[in-house]
Amino acid sequence: MIERAAIFADGADFAEVMAWIVARGGTAEAPAPATGGGLHDRHLNAGRGDAAPAPRRFVLPPGALTR
Repeated sequence: MIERAAIFADGADFAEVMAWIVARGGTAEAPAPATGGGLHDRHLNAGRGDAAPAPRRFVLPPGALTR
């Protein structure tokens, strides 16, 4: 699993890293289901509109790092 934040924090070329992940069969992690309205729900969803959230993690299949 590769964290999206780690890719940005490293300062790497995001497009190049994404190409590497896809070439090894990696996929974006499915987004968490929307919450039903808790105490902080309005803050977490503020400003998102109808756009789908960017994936937080990318999942690599077993053995992808040994290629």
